[in-house]
Amino acid sequence: MATTAKKATLINVYCAADGGKSAAAGVRREAASAPAVDWRVPSATAEDQKDKKAASMASVILPDSSSNAATKVIQVMPRAQTVHPLDPLSAAEISVAVATVRAAGATPEVRDGMRFIEVVLLEPDKHVVALADAYFFPPFQPSLLPRTKGGLAIPSKLPPRRARLVVYNKKSNETSIWIVELTEVHATTRGGHHRGKVISSAVVLDVQPPMDAVEYAECEAVVKDYPPFIEAMKKRGIDDMDLVMVDPWCVGYHREADAPSRRLAKPLIFCRTESDCPLENGYARPVEGIHVLVDMQNMVVIEFEDRKLVPLPPADPLRNYSPGETRGGVDRSDVKPLQIVQPEGPSFRVNGHYVEWQKWNFRVGFTPREGLVIHSVAYVDGSRGRRPIAHRLSFVEMVVPYGDPNDPHYRKNAFDAGEDGLGRNAHSLKKGCDCLGYIKYFDAHFTNFTGGVETTENCVCLHEEDHGILWKHQDWRTGLAEVRRSRRLTVSFICTVANYEYGFYWHFYQDGKIEAEVKLTGILSLGSLQPGESRKYGTMIAPGLYAPVHQHFFVARMDMAVDSKPGEAHNQVVEVNVKVEEPGKDNVHNNAFYAEETLLRSELEAMRDCDPFSARHWIIRNTRTVNRNGQLTGYKLVPGSNCLPLAGPEAKFMRRAAFLKHNLWVTPYRRGEDFPGGEFPNQNPRVGEGLASYVKQNRSLEEADIVLWYVFGITHVPRLEDWPVMPVERIGFMLQPHGFFNCSPAVDVPPNACETDAKDSDVKDNGGAKPIPSGVIAKL
Repeated sequence: MATTAKKATLINVYCAADGGKSAAAGVRREAASAPAVDWRVPSATAEDQKDKKAASMASVILPDSSSNAATKVIQVMPRAQTVHPLDPLSAAEISVAVATVRAAGATPEVRDGMRFIEVVLLEPDKHVVALADAYFFPPFQPSLLPRTKGGLAIPSKLPPRRARLVVYNKKSNETSIWIVELTEVHATTRGGHHRGKVISSAVVLDVQPPMDAVEYAECEAVVKDYPPFIEAMKKRGIDDMDLVMVDPWCVGYHREADAPSRRLAKPLIFCRTESDCPLENGYARPVEGIHVLVDMQNMVVIEFEDRKLVPLPPADPLRNYSPGETRGGVDRSDVKPLQIVQPEGPSFRVNGHYVEWQKWNFRVGFTPREGLVIHSVAYVDGSRGRRPIAHRLSFVEMVVPYGDPNDPHYRKNAFDAGEDGLGRNAHSLKKGCDCLGYIKYFDAHFTNFTGGVETTENCVCLHEEDHGILWKHQDWRTGLAEVRRSRRLTVSFICTVANYEYGFYWHFYQDGKIEAEVKLTGILSLGSLQPGESRKYGTMIAPGLYAPVHQHFFVARMDMAVDSKPGEAHNQVVEVNVKVEEPGKDNVHNNAFYAEETLLRSELEAMRDCDPFSARHWIIRNTRTVNRNGQLTGYKLVPGSNCLPLAGPEAKFMRRAAFLKHNLWVTPYRRGEDFPGGEFPNQNPRVGEGLASYVKQNRSLEEADIVLWYVFGITHVPRLEDWPVMPVERIGFMLQPHGFFNCSPAVDVPPNACETDAKDSDVKDNGGAKPIPSGVIAKL
């Protein structure tokens, strides 16, 4: 038992923390400049690196009597830290950051022109995260820091949090990036006591930031008030402009006139049938033949042409998807209630943004661009303790290219994350509909275009799901069986981008698997057909109405840390292909095949594609940790269904989406390499910005801090059954332990209490349940 003095020291250092109480939006960036205090932890010596044994808590924080006491004294925290370095910005922090930047504007004109695209957390360096998790936040993991012979000086507090702001000046058409240190942030009720300090600011040339919902609304109003547009709609039989829907789309980059010297949008036009029916599906009547180009900076129509009078499609009686009579139909009546009940509550625990579920633990983050972010993923593996798997997981981009060469469909190549923002378009989720069971919700805070703070309540859903059988075996000789049910922890959010909905999910399983899943639903983007016309580039959905073929691509960025402390460069990637043995003396029966491994040594070698013919997959291994067989521990990336772009190599959108050329990219972690198409894909005239440029450095991957970029997609040839609202399509991939554990980590899952009583639904024989024969009798 520890002495009283030792107990006191431990208690003072390991203060309790509430883990942070505010949920917010924040895009990841590393600190742009070092704080005044040196927060780095001294590197471990080679001798220390060889020592695999974790130091005990007391040995880390207590002075070593064999050395000079003056160099061994540690600083004890005066109070608990309440906000973890990775927690999203709170509403108060966003307000402070906006006020600080606005006050720093050089002139009143500059300040009046400021529009706030993003205010996000500037994520700290990995060594700061390690320090926070080691000594400032439970469950307190001092083993995350390298051991040093001279002891470890623990600072009394963590460095101040920082915000990163993307600001668009509406008057000058300039985009700038600001870094603000949040030196003092109080609750919003104590207005006037907030303090922030501008660390840096810089104008970014030749870019356009993402569009904002306020701009979209203003664009719709401008177009609907434009007299030539009103006249064009009258030619199509529409006098009531309240029926008209204007969906602004970014112009992309197809010609020099699309350059970012102007902020442009090219809207798609639709028209509803009934003005008094808010639930009507307005996307059922696309308006074609009208060319509109809007200057979004000055909010004026700069190009307009009524090129071709295409009649509006007739009102489709099957166009609506609202309940029962409101859509002109009858709902089925034989659906009985299905309830998810957890009488003892959930198995997960949440402290601020820190989540623990069985042996998993991680932190929940959220940004306006990526949406859900999963930080610091680890698995508690018995005597081996907490074992890191990934530092950061998120979906960083998606692209939706259409395959119809006709106007306006050839321009439909949306970069929904980089041009709009997945998190910014996230929903407030509803219990019983979007999620079932015992649910923990996280709110998200954003800045609006003018700098105000908006909150999306219940933006992220955390809950458990039954997932069928985990494992089972029955001994046929004895008839004895063991079976376990699988349970998974799901973290998710759902967003709407114009006509489509996307649900993004991270599933954590009891056998150590992590699954990334995207669910696609919503309404097809349609085109009009003239009487008697047909097009081979789509599917006729209804008379005068067709849905063009298209693809959906998603990019998952995975900053891996397999058995690695934050910042360690001890991972590598191996590609595995299953080979068929050549006929001969080693394959006399012609049945032999084997798995062949190839180390991906550099970035250019690691541009890889899926190959179902060889069951290709990739293993991320730790180069210094082994399992009981002496093999390197690892996690493997198992592709799901996938595809590559069907557009030609000279397609205009591929200038901005060069990252779609391969399914897998691997880079060593570097600050600022965050997005596969660069930070500003909107109207980007530069070819191959982002991943395609990163990998030209051809850096070594043989032992590195590995970042995986996995590109996965689906080719959508629409069906009639996708109308009027598309049933969910699923796509994703899996991260599976591969030699990470010494045996199945799911073998210790306890059995369920099986229901053995006969039910009304059981098969009956003369009023009783049929006897179950023993395994031996059944076998004989």
